[in-house]
Amino acid sequence: MISADLSDAARTEALRRMSEGPELDVLVVGGGVVGAGCALDAATRGLRVGLVEARDWASGTSSRSSKLVHGGLRYLEMLDFALVFEALRERGLILERLAAHLVRPVSFLYPIKKRGWERWYVGSGIALYDLMAWASGKRAGLPWHRHLTRRGARRMAPALRNDALVGAIRYYDAQIDDARHTMEIVRTAVAYGALAANRARVTSFLKEGERVVGAVLEDTDSGRTTEVRARQVINATGVWTDDTQAMVGERGQIRVKASKGVHLVVPRDRIHSSTGMILRTEKSVLFVIPWGRHWIVGTTDTPWTLDKAHPAATAADIEYVLEKVNSVLTTPLTREDVEGVYAGLRPLLSGESDSTSKLSREHTVAHPAPGLVMVAGGKYTTYRVMAEDAVDEAGRGLDRHVGPSVTENVPLLGAVGWPAPWNQRHVLAQRSGLHVARVEHLLHRYGALTEEVLALVEADRSLAEPLPEADDYLRAEAVYSARAEGARHLDDFLTRRTRISIESWDRGLAAAPVVAELMGEVLGWSADRREKEVQAYRERVAAERASQELPDDESADAARLKAKEIVLSATA
Repeated sequence: MISADLSDAARTEALRRMSEGPELDVLVVGGGVVGAGCALDAATRGLRVGLVEARDWASGTSSRSSKLVHGGLRYLEMLDFALVFEALRERGLILERLAAHLVRPVSFLYPIKKRGWERWYVGSGIALYDLMAWASGKRAGLPWHRHLTRRGARRMAPALRNDALVGAIRYYDAQIDDARHTMEIVRTAVAYGALAANRARVTSFLKEGERVVGAVLEDTDSGRTTEVRARQVINATGVWTDDTQAMVGERGQIRVKASKGVHLVVPRDRIHSSTGMILRTEKSVLFVIPWGRHWIVGTTDTPWTLDKAHPAATAADIEYVLEKVNSVLTTPLTREDVEGVYAGLRPLLSGESDSTSKLSREHTVAHPAPGLVMVAGGKYTTYRVMAEDAVDEAGRGLDRHVGPSVTENVPLLGAVGWPAPWNQRHVLAQRSGLHVARVEHLLHRYGALTEEVLALVEADRSLAEPLPEADDYLRAEAVYSARAEGARHLDDFLTRRTRISIESWDRGLAAAPVVAELMGEVLGWSADRREKEVQAYRERVAAERASQELPDDESADAARLKAKEIVLSATA
């Protein structure tokens, strides 16, 4: 099995080779799922590729989704059959081959509220959804939908009020840890030769005449700048697309509008159900999604024009989600039940409608300037297709033949040989001294790379201890995140390598000092640097909590921005 790491040393070497080595074939700007996918696609075609991200891998949209890999049932109602078919095929590929360790089936109940026509209407749509998945050849063994009586539905979901439905339909989709998935795409790209660096911000593009020939990068941890030359540059910056395009002096005809989606995280015992739920609202679709020991409830769909790095959830957003989910629950949720909150921005292609819920989720690829390719729009599930199309377009601008995409047949590192360690989980538990449930949790996070984490435990038994107030995660995982997964700040681990920031009542404050010590040992942090990392995280949590008590986007945004991102030398 091939492997690769995103260590501090590997990042430094990648930046050096990007600036001092031969000219890149492709430089990808943006470390979300689409940019990561572009880097993997280009590298596996034999191109010399660099990937840079201004903050952390998946720190924007790609860590703040509904955590679903799905076809988009509601797009059938919009008659967007091509998008749904494409997404269902990609769902099957991810489930079967590309990331089998990170993704798993999840069932949903769709409550029927009216007798007669609604069951026929909804049932026809879900039947078509299943048939399209079957026709794609990538159904991935998901069960077919089932019609249920009210009694049958409430047997699966006793939390549903008796008057909230007359029956239901149960169907299946899949869920994924989006941030881990994106990071693992980056790591797999590096295994195939890509050069990757997070915390490397593009400040301007290099141009010769009208042609883009590279970019100027700023290492945001050290302040150093460097130039990277490339034959083609791919702009995969999501909701920042217009800002990135402006660096070449023109925005182009395509616009990307940001839509804010807010999700709540509540403990699993607050909603008595063995299945997820999908509810229609007048503004959006509301999901109740099982997530380990929790439920994720969301989302909203409202325009956002303020700070894109830290979209803020307001008290009104939270009350809206609670109101909609409580309309069907026997025991209503309260603000006190909310363990975590997160807000993300969807990059939507602008259309004539002012309503973000009606803007297109289809993607587009364009060549707005010689040497510059733009990819925008789309949805998380179709990242691989978006990347393929973008690299196809970049390939046309190269002076040599570029073969077709092969990523359909390239599993991520953790998925390579995945069935074997899963079958050996009892052996791994016995060898490591961990409970088999703990090993299973690791396997669903690291897949075939779990043995690398267990090797840390074997070398230092103290790393087998769970983190304070975050029992699902081992101390070894903090060490591993800094050694192999590109975590450079405390926030990277608590928010994206794990989900401690939304899965614990204190949002990771108790774990923060311990994680700072563990990461600091790997990254060479001084005692002062460790304390500054902890303080910066405390300020982030305080700012988020304050913003969630405010009534509107403007006041919530101002409160959230009071916590500044930590910018320090990697060895401080």
